[in-house]
Amino acid sequence: MNAACVFGCAGPILSAEEAAFFRDVRPWGFILFGRNIRTPDQVRALVAALRATIDRPDAPILIDQEGGRVQRLGPPHWRRYPPGRAYAALEPEIAYRGGRLIAGDLAALGINFDCAPVLDVPTPGAHDIIGDRAYGDEPDRVASRGRAFAEGLLAGGVLPIIKHIPGHGRAAADSHLDLPVVDAGLADLTARDFAPFRALADLPMAMTAHVVYAAVDPDDPATTSARVIQDVIRGVIGFDGVLISDDLSMKALRGDFSTRASRSLAAGCDLVLHCNGDMAEMRAVSQGIVPLAGAALARTEAALARLRPPGPFDLECETPRFDAAFEGRWAA
Repeated sequence: MNAACVFGCAGPILSAEEAAFFRDVRPWGFILFGRNIRTPDQVRALVAALRATIDRPDAPILIDQEGGRVQRLGPPHWRRYPPGRAYAALEPEIAYRGGRLIAGDLAALGINFDCAPVLDVPTPGAHDIIGDRAYGDEPDRVASRGRAFAEGLLAGGVLPIIKHIPGHGRAAADSHLDLPVVDAGLADLTARDFAPFRALADLPMAMTAHVVYAAVDPDDPATTSARVIQDVIRGVIGFDGVLISDDLSMKALRGDFSTRASRSLAAGCDLVLHCNGDMAEMRAVSQGIVPLAGAALARTEAALARLRPPGPFDLECETPRFDAAFEGRWAA
């Protein structure tokens, strides 16, 4: 049985130590970063090697390919894509095309999950860690463009992971470096921050925010807060898909890595994510995880059941239309 975790690896080739560790732990899936990316053939070989360690030819392979400043695949082998903000003034069908084109890039490499779209709604004065990654400044616009982008991914055979639930847009700090605390009242959070996630609550997977929402739980960030997960994410928002933590190595979280993992799972995350490929940290994380079982297992199986082969898409026709919408700024 697979463990309730997703791990990264250190470089473009899987080491013998990493392969042995993954065979022993059997993570549910893996995540790729820029350090793992060289050429298309190399990425395909790495993806196959990762899957071989857990003997699952369809094992989940995740990547952050939003566009803009967060895309792990880029020139010279892959095109640049616009950030979420670039879609805000355009019709949702352009965001759909963007998702569909990205899905084509990922599916050709064997990557079947994209950590996108970002559904956070930025608030004036917030830290710019979200910034232009957002699809706009209004919940309805974020939801409509995020929905279109997600549908493009799904049509291309890639599952979207919405983030950062229940909303990172008010955070005044970068959770990679510090613990953000949001003091807004529950009514304001529900009307603005939670709204895009509620509108897309039918999607198969979501990533948590390492953010404290003082109106719900003044002590713990969403990732390790049973109150936020049960009352807000599963309750107010109504999300019943797979819930994965954001990266456990981010400095917003407290405690050793075993504790971070165990607390996240105990709070209600179905999976924990560790990204940097540091073997000592991964070994510590593995001490705090459990086998996938019960509701978490059912949710992961339901998500995987939504994977479909890519549908028809006229690349030669649709690519110029996509580029024209941005006046060629993001052309390949």
